[in-house]
Amino acid sequence: MNNNDATTLQNILNAGKKEFLEKGFKSASLRNIVKEAGVTTGAFYGYFSSKEALYASIVEPHAAAIMGRFMQTQIGFSNLPPEEQPAHMGNESGKCINWTIDYLYDHYDEVKILICCSDGTSYENFIDTMVEVEVESTFKYIEVLKMLGNDVPELSAELCHMISNGMFNGLFEVLRHDMPKNNAKIFINQLKEFNMAGWMKIMGL
Repeated sequence: MNNNDATTLQNILNAGKKEFLEKGFKSASLRNIVKEAGVTTGAFYGYFSSKEALYASIVEPHAAAIMGRFMQTQIGFSNLPPEEQPAHMGNESGKCINWTIDYLYDHYDEVKILICCSDGTSYENFIDTMVEVEVESTFKYIEVLKMLGNDVPELSAELCHMISNGMFNGLFEVLRHDMPKNNAKIFINQLKEFNMAGWMKIMGL
């Protein structure tokens, strides 16, 4: 790719980010994007096959990074020997949350587009996917606790989903409110502590 092509590509990406942030994917106008980028519609199609392809090129690296770090944490915890898991409960997830906050603010616009502007795309269930994985992991951990002799009350999938949904949506709420990073760290750490104390209470630990 020569310098002119690279500049044109960057102009399209910048215009796309601006349009998606302002209007969301559904209402974003390809006409406005090409106008803002200073290219023709034909030139646009030389780089992207559709508005959807442009959106994906902006958010996919960040969706993969966040989901990858999240899954690494889940797998790492589940691979611990059962007797070690209670001592590590909350530690690895806390590190993952801190990493995620840093990542959000290092790639703010792109992640905000992923989380807040994805209606109508294949990414609109991104948070829901994380919640589903978290609920599955929660029930696996409950089985470990029972195997270790803990008398854990029966918890419904609906309740676990509600709690996890609140945590993950709360995590990304900082984007919806454009919260300064320092405030976001305080807010999320308090939410994490509240969430952890709640789990401990209903699990009878």
